[in-house]
Amino acid sequence: MMTVRALLPKYYDIVEEQGTAQYLDCKHVPVSFTLTQSTEELWRTHDEALQLMKVQNTLPKQSLLDLKIELADRLFQACCFCEHKCKVNRRKTTGKCGVQESRIASEFLHFGEENVLVPSYTIFFSGCTFHCVFCQNWDISQFPCGTTIEPKQLVTAIEQRKKQGARNVNWVGGDPTSNLLYILKVLQQLDSNIAQVWNSNMYCSEETMKLLHGVIDLYLTDFKYENDLCAKRLSKIDSYTAVVKRNHMLAYQHGEVIVRHLVLPNHGACCSQRVIQWIQENIPQVAVNIMAQYRPEYHADEYKEISCPVSREEYLGVKKYAETLGLFLL
Repeated sequence: MMTVRALLPKYYDIVEEQGTAQYLDCKHVPVSFTLTQSTEELWRTHDEALQLMKVQNTLPKQSLLDLKIELADRLFQACCFCEHKCKVNRRKTTGKCGVQESRIASEFLHFGEENVLVPSYTIFFSGCTFHCVFCQNWDISQFPCGTTIEPKQLVTAIEQRKKQGARNVNWVGGDPTSNLLYILKVLQQLDSNIAQVWNSNMYCSEETMKLLHGVIDLYLTDFKYENDLCAKRLSKIDSYTAVVKRNHMLAYQHGEVIVRHLVLPNHGACCSQRVIQWIQENIPQVAVNIMAQYRPEYHADEYKEISCPVSREEYLGVKKYAETLGLFLL
């Protein structure tokens, strides 16, 4: 019988101090680059190092993590961390996510996540690449706010939380995508062997997914729709299914995955069942959390089909369908 331990062996190894968080290995992969090299040249060096992943015992003069930070800094100046690809210089202005410099709305030891994660040190960034009409965190996702915390200060907080029992660092929001440069800079100064969790809507660009490769241990994903019309209408997103499917496949190849699917009222046939079927056909060895927490928040009352809570019958129907297809449910 399949267990969550069998699905997430590397994550459990880190939690049990039997394995090493990927970002620490990344620090020990030597590379050689100069700031005068073109971005194309740096990507070639990055991809070659990632493919080889020759981890050495001592810290090299330049590491793969250092190279990722340089590449992320270049992306930051013509931002394409997500598939909106606004191309704005984030040192001067914001894109569609509303994020310029990273702001943390809250950070705490979270006991309300999936059992395998808790206690989880969650870091909630404000701002989001989506504009969901039913967002339950709309106060921070749609109206960027919060505190600017220097990377070194957050490193101290992470170390303290690990001593208090945190099993992981859970980068969330809003959405963490816009904050990738900041996150990498924090990890550059962190030395604790603690699992890194990417808790995201997965609307990341291919460049972002490449930078996450070798850094993130567990992808905690949000797979909302299996219909671009629903994604456009309710989250104001273009090309949702192609992007999110691509990124789930990459996450599946590069790390371990827990997929969350929030059941929306009246979206069982157009979205929920089709999401579940796609998971079963393409990334079957993942843990899945079918979520019943939907409630009409923010502007949901303006959209008739989602203006009510999800019914017990709808939720159980989706869960039963997932069980029928043999998915492992948390």
